[in-house]
Amino acid sequence: MIRRREFITLLGGAATWPLAARAQQGSGTRRIGFLSGGLTPGDPDTQAQITAFQQELERLGWSVGRNVRMDYRWGLGNAGNIRNYAEELAALAPDVILTSGNSTMSSMLQATRTVPIVFVNVADPVGSGFVDSLARPGGNATGFVQFEYNLSGKWPELLREIAPSVTRAAVLRDPALVSGIGQFAVIQSAAPSVGLEVSPVNVRDAGEIERIVTAFARASNGGLIVTTSALTVVHRDLIITLAAKHKLPAIYYRRYFVTSGGLMSYGYDAVDNFRRAAGYVDRILKGEKPADLPVQTPTRYELTINLKTARALRLEVPPSLLARADEVIE
Repeated sequence: MIRRREFITLLGGAATWPLAARAQQGSGTRRIGFLSGGLTPGDPDTQAQITAFQQELERLGWSVGRNVRMDYRWGLGNAGNIRNYAEELAALAPDVILTSGNSTMSSMLQATRTVPIVFVNVADPVGSGFVDSLARPGGNATGFVQFEYNLSGKWPELLREIAPSVTRAAVLRDPALVSGIGQFAVIQSAAPSVGLEVSPVNVRDAGEIERIVTAFARASNGGLIVTTSALTVVHRDLIITLAAKHKLPAIYYRRYFVTSGGLMSYGYDAVDNFRRAAGYVDRILKGEKPADLPVQTPTRYELTINLKTARALRLEVPPSLLARADEVIE
């Protein structure tokens, strides 16, 4: 296993390797670019995803430093950075680019329509205009979606199940993304059937999040639903802190929110997404085209519950919910 310090050194070196050193590589070395919208280098969750990708590449015969190199760029939720790094990677003309997140895909496709792209952590690639269809992507991009929109309808149901007193929920979403609008629409449609009233909270910056969540928490029986976006990843510590401070039961779309202190999550396995993406990168490096590789949906979803957080919120987690959980954090 790669230790955290070694991992950061590896990523930093790959991102800043001088051009002279690059020129010294053997002609057989292939090049993979990587652009992230919200992941942070050195974060344990990020480390697990990148490690899974590289290990699967290794299994398929591609060894970083031997016959393949990677150029990493980290947008950190900043739209300007993401646009600049997308253009930078496109100019490098790698053999294939791996992207994570809707915001990176949008910028990457603006930067190039010729370099092959494999995406992960993307919601609604068809509605977002990234591909023509799941079965026949067309163009230069294909990859792995986070979930289908109907998954969003499970979040109000699970929030009410773990916290029956919650009758109001603030939905944190990125309004600049098609997927942010789509997720809220599904949640809004499903919420009345479980007795929940929902309202959107935009996640443009930390100040806005804190101001609106604090105001929302002044009334009783409130909870949070956190949808997928690079900005909810960037501001995850703030969101988890606000939920704890104001005693708001919250459901998230990813396990790492719960391992960081959040109450509960239900969503796709991101590590598996990266592992499967390595297979598509391998096929593209061997000559196949993204247009011919169908976009794939998750093979499994995982329910994670943090009992320590539940106790802090004075919640009694139903045994039926615990029995369905894939992971329970004590």
